[in-house]
Amino acid sequence: MKYFSEQHPSGILFSILTHKCDFAHFSYPKTCICHCKRLVRLKNPEIICRAAFGVLMKTINFMKSLPSFQSLPLNDQLILVQNRWVPLFILGLAQEQVTFEVRDVPAASILRNILMNGQQKSDDCLPTLAEVHKLKTFLHKVWSLDLSLKEYSCLKAAILFSQNLSGLRRSAVMAGLQQEAQRALHMLILSHPNPRDRHTFTDVLFMASALQMEAQSLMTELFFRPITGQKDFHELLIEMIVKNC
Repeated sequence: MKYFSEQHPSGILFSILTHKCDFAHFSYPKTCICHCKRLVRLKNPEIICRAAFGVLMKTINFMKSLPSFQSLPLNDQLILVQNRWVPLFILGLAQEQVTFEVRDVPAASILRNILMNGQQKSDDCLPTLAEVHKLKTFLHKVWSLDLSLKEYSCLKAAILFSQNLSGLRRSAVMAGLQQEAQRALHMLILSHPNPRDRHTFTDVLFMASALQMEAQSLMTELFFRPITGQKDFHELLIEMIVKNC
């Protein structure tokens, strides 16, 4: 099975996590473009934001608990967290079975726009219904696999150590961690006897890769802005990593 080669540098882990996915087949039909651009907020932020923050803490604790992560210099740890927290957090939402609903945000009035005199409005960063739809599609894809705790852990480790990032001091160590993660991921996918499950599994990995950068603003604005206010979110991540180091 050439696609699942674990020795070649362009094996499954590299291929999946460098694949560009545009979510074309996970998006709303073209007839709903206006509908998808509607701005939304959580219906129950006081409940969901608390649950999401709990998932974020578990995500950070998962990374800090890995001996391979602990062996890296603090600078490398911070770079990994800042660049990988999004897909790991989303997998955490799936693992913790976090469900949520959103509500429309009324459009700004013409008078308000005039009074703002072209200044940026807080609503400018709110997520759209289309973005939320992509996130929910991803969660349902993950749930359809009924992953075990071990499988979630393997998947998170594979994403965490997926590719070299600029600024890492231990790039050689990261290369070794990538190979280990690739082998574990290879065995994990092959452990699913049903070819359809394997295909769904790789779909999930493609989507996680695409969400890595695309969903950073979505995660921050939807789940954390209501409780963190204007606090810099990266500073919060740094505090969570440095604490008890």
